[in-house]
Amino acid sequence: MLKEDLIRTLTENCAPVRPLAHPAWRALVWFAVSLCYVAVVAAVMGIRPDLLAKIADPRFATELAAAFLTSVVAAAGAFSAGCPARPVWERFVFVFFFLIWAGALAVGCWRDVEAFGLTGLLSHSDIYCLPTILAISIPTALLILSMVKRGAPIAPFVTIGLAALASTALAAAALRLSFREDAAASVCIWQFGSVVLLTGIASLFGRVLLHWTMREELIASFQAHRR
Repeated sequence: MLKEDLIRTLTENCAPVRPLAHPAWRALVWFAVSLCYVAVVAAVMGIRPDLLAKIADPRFATELAAAFLTSVVAAAGAFSAGCPARPVWERFVFVFFFLIWAGALAVGCWRDVEAFGLTGLLSHSDIYCLPTILAISIPTALLILSMVKRGAPIAPFVTIGLAALASTALAAAALRLSFREDAAASVCIWQFGSVVLLTGIASLFGRVLLHWTMREELIASFQAHRR
């Protein structure tokens, strides 16, 4: 009898819903909107005058492309994490592009060591990158948060972590389009490091940002129905 009452309560309190689009499609929508915003931000900050020459450098092009791909694939993973029927491996596809990004930076660090030695490698400090990446990523983070909240909060820490990675990786890519800081160690520590740090901090708030909003209402409704 209790099971029948619970089923009746659920059916009476649940309105029809439209199925969510495929995670990849939702990620592309988010990325397209966010990319327009990032383009405006980069234009306002000023596109670096040597961008065309830098794009011709395979290492820089690989680094930039990997950052963008990490962003969009992490967004797809965040949306996939909110769909119970999706395979778990989809949440971790971003690792491939993330490692390529890290590898491109590692190659740059090795080149700088050969050219300038360890003293020259560690001579740059760009602590302003952290607040800049945070500021740039806030609008895109709010957008992806509103989108992931439409899914089921079955993996809140992973979902929020991936959403934060998507936003901060895109912000870091925007920074590379504008700032003429090419010291690999500086980019690795202050830009790539900021992405990792902000992603880790944001993931800690997964349970706060994503939770079952209807659970308390359903429990109260079921208890009232039983009385």
